[in-house]
Amino acid sequence: MAKEKKQPRPKAVTPKGFRDYFGTEVTERTHMLSQIAEVYHRYGFEALETSAVETVEALGKFLPDVDRPNEGVFAWQEDDKDWVALRYDLTAPLARVAAQYRNDLPSPYRRYAMGPVWRNEKPGPGRFRQFYQCDADTVGAATVAADAEICAMLSDTLETVGIPRGDYIVRVNNRKVLNGVMEVAGVLDPSNPDALVEERGIVLRAIDKFDKFGEDGVRLLMGKGRLDESGDFTKGAGLSDEQADIVMGFMTARRDTGAATAARLRELVGASVVGNEGVNELEYMAELLDAQGYGADRILIDPSVVRGLGYYTGPVFEAELTFEILDEKGRPRQFGSVSGGGRYDDLVKRFTGQEVPATGVSIGVDRLLAALRAKGRMGSVATGPVVVTVMDKDRMADYQAMVAELRNAGIRAEVYLGNPKNFGNQLKYADKRNSPIAIIEGGSEKENGVVQIKDLILGAQIAANATLDEWKERPSQYEVPRSELVAKVREILESQGK
Repeated sequence: MAKEKKQPRPKAVTPKGFRDYFGTEVTERTHMLSQIAEVYHRYGFEALETSAVETVEALGKFLPDVDRPNEGVFAWQEDDKDWVALRYDLTAPLARVAAQYRNDLPSPYRRYAMGPVWRNEKPGPGRFRQFYQCDADTVGAATVAADAEICAMLSDTLETVGIPRGDYIVRVNNRKVLNGVMEVAGVLDPSNPDALVEERGIVLRAIDKFDKFGEDGVRLLMGKGRLDESGDFTKGAGLSDEQADIVMGFMTARRDTGAATAARLRELVGASVVGNEGVNELEYMAELLDAQGYGADRILIDPSVVRGLGYYTGPVFEAELTFEILDEKGRPRQFGSVSGGGRYDDLVKRFTGQEVPATGVSIGVDRLLAALRAKGRMGSVATGPVVVTVMDKDRMADYQAMVAELRNAGIRAEVYLGNPKNFGNQLKYADKRNSPIAIIEGGSEKENGVVQIKDLILGAQIAANATLDEWKERPSQYEVPRSELVAKVREILESQGK
């Protein structure tokens, strides 16, 4: 009889493009989300939590840098033949909610949402298939005052989470201006907006990669196409040199002041109706922001911002961090964009058949956390719990009583639940948890009504740096009456904080 083949053990590996988050990372993200939510709430936005799964039909074909519908999502077919997929952003679900509950929601509807999104794209350094987004949107407000408010709120949010003024800039543009420029360049025909759609999409994506590819690379993408270092060829828009010159003129239209930039943009859009409408909207936004104290040091009109998504219809904005960090090869570079958004008046129309104005912003939480860590403003080792050691496993109730007292006093604490036989292993455990204090109560301490309290932080510092005299002057272990346990622990924790 043939021997049954042994089933191989599964590999303990994280799927490609995904990662695990531990302790401090999760705590820091939770804290940041709380800070962001506080700002959004202060601006009058309400929380919304939608399903992680949407119908493929509801998600539509607006995934960034993807031409074919449903490409780039994690999708599967249900038994009833309908296709569903994990959401790739938080905006498409909002459009569905705004249409589904339009008779119940206030108008305008102001909501914020936070959570993971999934994209079935090629992963790379710092690019994952699952990541957190934090969005705020206003649905039902046609005025660009709503866009100006979003930009102001984004500025406040960055400063609240720890990005000081001067380390960021919110750059603002208007897609109507770009449409006017493309009309002048012959890439957009107002009488036939469905013509040259593919070419305009290529132009948009090319402009959006200006920082990455530079002027020469963008010109190649506007023309015949671009061959990268790996040998991959990206199809171009087929524009002539004269047409490309007009679009590049738009890219470099920024001047020292918002008024000067607007004047230059008016020159570029010429007689285009939609182009001039976009310039008027930019000027109005600048006026509103200036009235609230948001000057060009915080929010700036910048024509080079276009945003890659095809559904933007008016103002677009992007928050960029301007400080330098070192890349993986030790070279200095600017951190770059951590947030973006804009107006998308046609998205809800897919469901209702009627135009519903909407504008919003999305913050890449993981990128923002990475930026704060790169600046040394996050990422320090988190302090662990106070550890109550176990000297006698038959007296577990005594140790649990201690830890309950500490917790009831608001102090993070735990009882060691491993094998208590080796006391040294208990201290090693406390060290691995980065615990500030260990509590010790053996049989003699119990008999005398006292406990030993070991300052693990100070003990480690003394062992590493202090002379024998300093050791004597600064004891790291104290014997106190059992009744003074909480008070002494609190005193040590306060001294460690100082």
